[in-house]
Amino acid sequence: MSLLKLTGSALAKKTAAPLVTATRASSHFVYTPDAKAPIEGPTKKMNMFQAINNAMDIAMERDNSALVFGEDVAFGGVFRCSMGLQQKYGKERVFNTPLCEQGIAGFAIGVANTGATAIAEMQFADYIFPAFDQIVNEAAKYRYRSGNLFDCGSLTFRAPSGAVGHGACYHSQSPEAYFAHTPGLKVVVPRGPNKAKGLLLACIKEKDPCIVFEPKTLYRAAVEEVPEAAFESPLGKADVLRVGNDMTLIGWGTQIHVLKEVADMAKKEYGVNCEVIDLVSILPWDKETVCNSAKKTGRVLIAHEAPLTCGFGAELAATIQEECFLHLEAPIARVTGWDTPFPHVFEPFYIPDKFRCLAGIKKLIDY
Repeated sequence: MSLLKLTGSALAKKTAAPLVTATRASSHFVYTPDAKAPIEGPTKKMNMFQAINNAMDIAMERDNSALVFGEDVAFGGVFRCSMGLQQKYGKERVFNTPLCEQGIAGFAIGVANTGATAIAEMQFADYIFPAFDQIVNEAAKYRYRSGNLFDCGSLTFRAPSGAVGHGACYHSQSPEAYFAHTPGLKVVVPRGPNKAKGLLLACIKEKDPCIVFEPKTLYRAAVEEVPEAAFESPLGKADVLRVGNDMTLIGWGTQIHVLKEVADMAKKEYGVNCEVIDLVSILPWDKETVCNSAKKTGRVLIAHEAPLTCGFGAELAATIQEECFLHLEAPIARVTGWDTPFPHVFEPFYIPDKFRCLAGIKKLIDY
């Protein structure tokens, strides 16, 4: 049989076969909303970027000095978080900046130092590094080096961070640990719309400079009933999302949704009751809640997307070891990103997904 006939025959068979549409899971987690709203009163269904927009709207409405600025924020920003604010408050209060992160940070410091309220957006947390000197050497130290004569209170940086499914090395990083080493800053990471609104309003009101790392994959994936009124979530306070006696699971941001699913899997497969803690606040962090849980359960697993070495989980592990050593039944486990640049097509192998976390739980059980 000729090659032409063979090719034609194969094509005929291929054409006759039923078409199968491939589907791709774009998320490594299942989002679960908070069980109840943080305050009483009317609520509205919002995703996370809408809740952030609502928080900035409230802040600008009650504070005439509040300014929102950053790259492309005038038309709403790449994630739509500032949508409609320029139309409502004008070009003098909501405006674009040049593509210069150190300039954004330096301008924000000047705004806050005059007594106004600065809400600055870094378009991606990966690009906050050119502003690192301004944030850690100027904003964080302004009060200290002036003997409390001057400060950068009312200064908030918003920065989309973390894995998103296709961001690769320049749009997927989680740099919270870099800033946790800096006295004078407050650093928080929300897990959903209610926490995002409450933390952002608390940071805007806070009299020390704050950074809110917003997990970008949650902007649309996370949907909750959010109170329409203003409310604040306390800085420096962790949330115990599930109570358990056998093991403590600690995470923040998107990872907390992975851990909640892992807790269900551990209960089903191993009969283990896991306590799940959302750290919420990286700096300052809630040592009391974490250590009380570690003493109760005796086994601790910490998970985060950032690389293992010097990730913030290392600080938690060191403190738990110092404070809870005689209560521990196994070494503290960390399930994290690898010590490599964040990959593109290999992202599923990089992130600390539910299967890696469950394997970590099994090791703690068997120790």
